[in-house]
Formats: sequence, structure tokens, C-alpha cells
Amino acid sequence: MTTVDYPEQHVGDTWKGKRIGYFRDAAGWKRYRSAYQEGFDLLPPPRESVDVPTRFGTVRAYRFGPEHGTPLVLLPGRQAATPLWAANLPGLIAIRPVITLDLLGEPGLSVQSEPLTDDVDQAEWLAECLRVLEPEPVHVLGVSIGGWSAVNLAVHHPERVASLAILDAPFVFGAVSWKMIVVSLGSVLPGMPEKWRNKLLGWISGGAQTPQDLPEGKLIASGMKDFAAFLPMTDQPSKEQLSALKVPFLGIFAGRSIVHNARRRAARARKILPQAQIEVWPEASHAINGEFPEEIAARMATFLGEIEPGDG
Repeated sequence: MTTVDYPEQHVGDTWKGKRIGYFRDAAGWKRYRSAYQEGFDLLPPPRESVDVPTRFGTVRAYRFGPEHGTPLVLLPGRQAATPLWAANLPGLIAIRPVITLDLLGEPGLSVQSEPLTDDVDQAEWLAECLRVLEPEPVHVLGVSIGGWSAVNLAVHHPERVASLAILDAPFVFGAVSWKMIVVSLGSVLPGMPEKWRNKLLGWISGGAQTPQDLPEGKLIASGMKDFAAFLPMTDQPSKEQLSALKVPFLGIFAGRSIVHNARRRAARARKILPQAQIEVWPEASHAINGEFPEEIAARMATFLGEIEPGDG
């Protein structure tokens, strides 16, 4: 078992009304810790674990892989955290150093202390964290809402970003589907029956029947059930904001995603960012990072190798 330092979390009804994320009760926090540990034990051992102070709370960060080279920062999807990357880390740390973050305000080992009110706050905590971890710009790879977070960071703090890569990210190049809205609503309803919650996870996972039996599924299911999040409305960047992005950009859309029509989103992305590398992977679902870890590692090696030949 890999030793994980679990911070003191906000637990229980005393945190209601304070507009910051908390675990609903002690049993839920215990359940989440168990799922987090189970998933974390599948990861390569991190070189470092650190809680980074920011104005909005402390952010849990881990360093994996080699010490030298421009790091690749991984941002997970909603209701997820670092253990989501179990399938991806072996291939990615073969390329360069990797930093994973648990998103502030989401279930994980980051601990929120102040409300997040808009997309500017969402970018600010991330920029503050990266300033502490790395003095120079970093490469950022985000899946799902982590992809939106990566783009939002680049919009508001372009000086922190060396390149952007997003995996089936919602709210970047268009609105989401009704199925994704249902999943989002289900994630905030604590009384959702387990059968329905598992159906939502199955939708996310491209029709998988038992995602709750996988470590990643257990983690997300517990986050949906046991954590109360108070996050601002996710604002889609304007066409002008996206067009102003100057960093190398890789956007991969999942052909079987429930989030959006992948081909339509890809077409809009190419129109707004003609210099970007935009792809549709037809066999992928919204759970693309777990379905195609080797392919993602190979694609990132090529993408980053074009930017920094010989680095990593």
C-alpha cells in the first residue's frame, strides 16, 4: 500500500451554507478515503506529495517520473482526482515529469477555504498553485472538466501555460448534451438511488455495465454521493478569448461521447483555432483517458516532442 497523507477535511452539516465543498458525513469521508486509497495503490509511487497553499485553499499535488524537463500537469474530470490517471501515468512519465492536481472545490485531497465565484477565481487558484510548484510555464493536459480548467487557465493566465491538450472537454467549443446535463444533476443529488447513479456512470463510460466496480468508478461514485460541491457556473470562453490563445493546442474529441457531437465540436474548434491540432477518435467515449492510455501517451509524446525536441 502506498502511503497517502490525508489532510483534515470539511465534514458534516456544520459546513452547510458556507459555499465551499465538504463531505456530507464521516461515513462518506471514510468511504471516499477507501476509494481514493484503492485507486492510488495502482499508481506509480510519486516522488513528492505536497499541499500547496492558495488564496482559496490548499491544493494537493503529486510529482511523478523524472526530475528534469518541463512538467506535464494533469487535471482530472469532475468528481474525480489523481487516481483517475492510473492507466495513463506509466506512459506519460516515460515522456517527462508529471504533476497531478486534485481540483479545488471537487472531491479529492485539496481542501477549499474560500468560495469560488466565477471563472476568474477558477483560473486564479490554479495559477497560484503552479507559481509555487514551477517558476516557468508548464504543459497542461485535462480530461473532461479538467480540459475546460486547462483552457480557462490559459485564457486568464497565459503566462503559466507552455501548451494545452484537452480530452473531450465540455464548455470549451460549445454547450453540452442533455445526457451530460442529466449526469451533472445526478452528481449533486445525494438521494440518488445507487442503480440510477451507476447508470449515469455507465453513460459516462460509453455504456460500460459495471463502472462502479472499477477503482475509478468507485472514486467517482463516492464523490457524487458523499461530497457537496459549491462551484460557479461553468462559463464557456468567448470566440475572441479562444482565438487569442497562442500556445500549441491539441484537442481530442471522443466520437462516442455523451457530452456533445464530437464532429461538430471539432469543426468549430478548427474554425476558431486553425493553427490547433484537432482530432476525433471515433471509438472513444467520454472515458477516453482510461480507454486509450497507450494511444494518448504516444500522441502526447509526438505533440510535446514537436514543441520541445529532446526535452523529457
